[in-house]
Amino acid sequence: MHKWLTQIVVTALLVLAAPLAQAQSADSQRWSPEQAKAWYAQQPWLLGANYTTSNAINQLEMFQAATFDPVAIDRELGWAREKFGMNTMRVYLHDLLWQQDPKGFVKRLDQFLAIAAKHDIRPMLVLFDSCWDPDPVLGPQHRPIPGVHNSGWLQSPGRHQLVDPANDAHFRAYVQGVVGAFANDKRVLAWDVWNEPDNPGGGSYMDKQLPSEQARIEELLPKVFEWARAKKPIQPLTSGVWIGDDWSPGAKTLNAIQRTQLEQSDVISFHSYEQPESFEERIRQLRGYDRPLICTEWLARGNGSNVDTILPIAHRENIGMINWGFVDGAIQTRFPWDSWQKPYTLQEPTLWFHDLLKADGTPYRAREVEIFRSLASQPANAPSTP
Repeated sequence: MHKWLTQIVVTALLVLAAPLAQAQSADSQRWSPEQAKAWYAQQPWLLGANYTTSNAINQLEMFQAATFDPVAIDRELGWAREKFGMNTMRVYLHDLLWQQDPKGFVKRLDQFLAIAAKHDIRPMLVLFDSCWDPDPVLGPQHRPIPGVHNSGWLQSPGRHQLVDPANDAHFRAYVQGVVGAFANDKRVLAWDVWNEPDNPGGGSYMDKQLPSEQARIEELLPKVFEWARAKKPIQPLTSGVWIGDDWSPGAKTLNAIQRTQLEQSDVISFHSYEQPESFEERIRQLRGYDRPLICTEWLARGNGSNVDTILPIAHRENIGMINWGFVDGAIQTRFPWDSWQKPYTLQEPTLWFHDLLKADGTPYRAREVEIFRSLASQPANAPSTP
């Protein structure tokens, strides 16, 4: 009799717990298209830049205790809001910052968010990145290589750490520690879980990728989405596609990493440094996912991706826009990508490649500021007169 009663009680408890378990499971799933569109409808037209303090050469220098610079952040985010009408910034973090000092890193990130909120800016935070130097090291960072684009930017995680599954515990602690700390924080706009995960490096690092890296990222990227979702953030998750001819649903050219990006992102993000007609084609391809679209990297003047032509299209189509580069500084992204092969040490490029402001806050081109401000003042999808 005792065993029979016990079985009844256990069964009843399981039945009562089932709805709660289902609700918890639903909370940790990808947002539905309806949830994503409802979230996007509550946002202003998203407008911002990829932001690193002008005196920082990379993510570590921006956020390590010895070089974290709240004064520069306050000044530069003030320019973003006042001059351009920006309301977001895409900001890169690094897993080594968590390894170095989790509490201090979270404290500095909280301070950064407080400064951003002061200027009505809600950043998108990037957790991992597969671009540029694959061997990051904590501590003082080297100074910029003269004439070279992004000469000190760092991958996260480093290549040797990435390929070792023993580091998964660290990666999970980092993702869940950072996302968990700000999962209910309205000052954070969104989480970009991995920047260009299928990028082989860039610059002079293209031949330094280890043979197992891409397979490892194929395995790890779904876990990163899962780890972040487990903290039940109120913000959407995304990871932006950036390469390939066709991103349409079911396209045969999509690789495994891209499929994960497009199948797991709550809102779809993408990069486009192309001509206006190519930018419009990218929008057409991605509309098939029936989710909001945010272009998290654009503006390459020498490539035909210009403020005058691209930004009005995005406003018309209600595409969130975050251009590469804000204030010219230590990352030196006014120089084009080809500066890795031929550094611009004797003369400046004819056109700035990225970036909008000189170090003193003077616009690179005043007309660009006018276009930003004009479009930022009008609801997206409304007739625009920049």
